Amino acid sequence: MDRYAQENNLGLTGIKSAVCYLAVFFSPQWLQGFNQQRADEANIFRQQGLQAGEQTDQQGCQDQALSGFSACDDSNFACTINQGVFLKACFEVAAPTAGFCDAVPAFHDKATEEEKDWVKYNCWDMDIRGEGCRLLLRQRIQLCDALDTETTSAGLQN
Repeated sequence: MDRYAQENNLGLTGIKSAVCYLAVFFSPQWLQGFNQQRADEANIFRQQGLQAGEQTDQQGCQDQALSGFSACDDSNFACTINQGVFLKACFEVAAPTAGFCDAVPAFHDKATEEEKDWVKYNCWDMDIRGEGCRLLLRQRIQLCDALDTETTSAGLQN
Protein backbone atom coordinates (compact mmCIF):
# COMPACT_ATOMS: atom_id res chain seq x y z
CA MET A 1 0.00 0.00 0.00
CA ASP A 2 1.46 3.38 -0.94
CA ARG A 3 1.77 6.29 1.47
CA TYR A 4 -1.27 8.14 0.06
CA ALA A 5 -3.49 5.08 0.52
CA GLN A 6 -2.24 4.62 4.10
CA GLU A 7 -2.96 8.27 4.98
CA ASN A 8 -6.36 8.07 3.32
CA ASN A 9 -7.13 4.85 5.22
CA LEU A 10 -6.07 6.45 8.52
CA GLY A 11 -8.27 9.47 7.77
CA LEU A 12 -11.30 7.27 7.08
CA THR A 13 -10.65 5.29 10.27
CA GLY A 14 -10.58 8.54 12.26
CA ILE A 15 -13.83 9.72 10.72
CA LYS A 16 -15.50 6.35 11.42
CA SER A 17 -14.31 6.51 15.03
CA ALA A 18 -15.63 10.04 15.44
CA VAL A 19 -19.02 9.08 13.99
CA CYS A 20 -19.26 6.05 16.33
CA TYR A 21 -18.28 8.21 19.31
CA LEU A 22 -20.88 10.85 18.45
CA ALA A 23 -23.56 8.19 17.91
CA VAL A 24 -22.94 6.77 21.38
CA PHE A 25 -22.37 10.14 23.09
CA PHE A 26 -25.56 11.68 21.72
CA SER A 27 -27.71 8.59 21.92
CA PRO A 28 -31.12 8.73 23.64
CA GLN A 29 -29.68 6.72 26.54
CA TRP A 30 -26.91 9.25 27.04
CA LEU A 31 -29.39 12.12 26.97
CA GLN A 32 -31.69 10.36 29.42
CA GLY A 33 -28.74 9.76 31.78
CA PHE A 34 -27.59 13.36 31.45
CA ASN A 35 -31.08 14.69 32.20
CA GLN A 36 -31.40 12.41 35.22
CA GLN A 37 -28.01 13.53 36.53
CA ARG A 38 -29.00 17.20 36.14
CA ALA A 39 -32.31 16.58 37.94
CA ASP A 40 -30.52 14.80 40.79
CA GLU A 41 -27.98 17.61 41.13
CA ALA A 42 -30.72 20.25 41.04
CA ASN A 43 -32.54 18.45 43.86
CA ILE A 44 -29.37 18.30 45.96
CA PHE A 45 -28.59 21.99 45.44
CA ARG A 46 -32.21 22.96 46.15
CA GLN A 47 -32.15 21.06 49.45
CA GLN A 48 -28.82 22.66 50.38
CA GLY A 49 -30.24 26.09 49.52
CA LEU A 50 -33.32 25.55 51.68
CA GLN A 51 -31.17 24.40 54.60
CA ALA A 52 -28.83 27.36 54.25
CA GLY A 53 -31.72 29.80 53.96
CA GLU A 54 -33.20 28.62 57.23
CA GLN A 55 -30.01 29.71 58.98
CA THR A 56 -29.08 32.92 57.20
CA ASP A 57 -30.42 36.06 55.57
CA GLN A 58 -30.63 37.17 51.94
CA GLN A 59 -27.07 38.53 51.94
CA GLY A 60 -25.82 35.25 53.38
CA CYS A 61 -27.59 33.36 50.58
CA GLN A 62 -25.95 35.51 47.94
CA ASP A 63 -22.53 35.23 49.58
CA GLN A 64 -22.77 31.43 49.83
CA ALA A 65 -23.93 31.07 46.21
CA LEU A 66 -21.14 33.28 44.88
CA SER A 67 -18.58 31.51 47.05
CA GLY A 68 -19.82 28.15 45.76
CA PHE A 69 -19.65 29.44 42.20
CA SER A 70 -16.07 30.69 42.65
CA ALA A 71 -14.94 27.40 44.22
CA CYS A 72 -16.70 25.18 41.67
CA ASP A 73 -14.44 22.91 39.60
CA ASP A 74 -17.13 21.86 37.12
CA SER A 75 -17.99 23.65 33.88
CA ASN A 76 -19.07 27.28 34.08
CA PHE A 77 -22.50 26.13 32.88
CA ALA A 78 -22.95 23.49 35.60
CA CYS A 79 -21.57 25.79 38.31
CA THR A 80 -23.94 28.59 37.34
CA ILE A 81 -26.98 26.31 37.15
CA ASN A 82 -26.25 24.57 40.45
CA GLN A 83 -25.57 27.77 42.36
CA GLY A 84 -28.60 29.39 40.76
CA VAL A 85 -30.82 26.57 42.06
CA PHE A 86 -29.16 26.91 45.48
CA LEU A 87 -29.66 30.69 45.55
CA LYS A 88 -33.30 30.61 44.50
CA ALA A 89 -34.13 28.04 47.20
CA CYS A 90 -32.10 29.91 49.81
CA PHE A 91 -33.90 33.17 49.03
CA GLU A 92 -37.27 31.41 49.49
CA VAL A 93 -36.74 30.90 53.23
CA ALA A 94 -33.99 33.35 54.21
CA ALA A 95 -34.55 36.20 56.63
CA PRO A 96 -34.64 39.67 55.08
CA THR A 97 -31.42 41.67 55.05
CA ALA A 98 -31.79 45.37 55.83
CA GLY A 99 -30.80 47.43 52.81
CA PHE A 100 -30.38 44.36 50.58
CA CYS A 101 -32.50 45.88 47.83
CA ASP A 102 -31.28 49.47 48.17
CA ALA A 103 -29.94 50.81 44.85
CA VAL A 104 -30.82 47.57 43.05
CA PRO A 105 -32.28 48.36 39.64
CA ALA A 106 -35.73 47.17 38.58
CA PHE A 107 -35.92 43.76 36.91
CA HIS A 108 -36.79 43.43 33.23
CA ASP A 109 -37.04 40.18 31.26
CA LYS A 110 -34.56 41.64 28.79
CA ALA A 111 -31.82 43.19 30.88
CA THR A 112 -31.46 46.95 30.54
CA GLU A 113 -28.12 48.72 30.40
CA GLU A 114 -28.65 49.79 34.02
CA GLU A 115 -29.09 46.15 35.10
CA LYS A 116 -26.11 44.99 33.04
CA ASP A 117 -23.89 47.67 34.53
CA TRP A 118 -25.08 46.95 38.08
CA VAL A 119 -24.29 43.23 37.89
CA LYS A 120 -21.03 43.77 35.98
CA TYR A 121 -19.62 46.28 38.46
CA ASN A 122 -20.77 44.30 41.49
CA CYS A 123 -19.07 41.18 40.14
CA TRP A 124 -15.93 43.16 39.44
CA ASP A 125 -15.99 44.67 42.94
CA MET A 126 -16.16 41.14 44.39
CA ASP A 127 -13.44 39.99 41.96
CA ILE A 128 -15.66 37.26 40.53
CA ARG A 129 -15.28 36.90 36.80
CA GLY A 130 -17.58 35.22 34.37
CA GLU A 131 -21.13 35.29 33.19
CA GLY A 132 -22.19 33.04 36.07
CA CYS A 133 -21.72 35.81 38.63
CA ARG A 134 -23.83 38.15 36.54
CA LEU A 135 -26.61 35.59 36.20
CA LEU A 136 -26.59 34.94 39.94
CA LEU A 137 -26.83 38.66 40.71
CA ARG A 138 -29.74 38.96 38.27
CA GLN A 139 -31.56 36.66 40.69
CA ARG A 140 -31.05 39.32 43.35
CA ILE A 141 -32.52 41.94 41.02
CA GLN A 142 -35.48 39.67 40.35
CA LEU A 143 -36.00 38.99 44.07
CA CYS A 144 -35.88 42.69 44.95
CA ASP A 145 -38.28 43.55 42.15
CA ALA A 146 -40.72 40.87 43.35
CA LEU A 147 -40.45 42.12 46.94
CA ASP A 148 -41.07 45.69 45.75
CA THR A 149 -44.12 44.55 43.79
CA GLU A 150 -45.48 42.70 46.86
CA THR A 151 -44.98 45.78 49.03
CA THR A 152 -46.69 48.02 46.47
CA SER A 153 -49.60 45.58 46.08
CA ALA A 154 -50.04 45.30 49.86
CA GLY A 155 -50.07 49.10 50.17
CA LEU A 156 -52.76 49.39 47.50
CA GLN A 157 -54.99 46.88 49.30
CA ASN A 158 -55.00 48.89 52.53
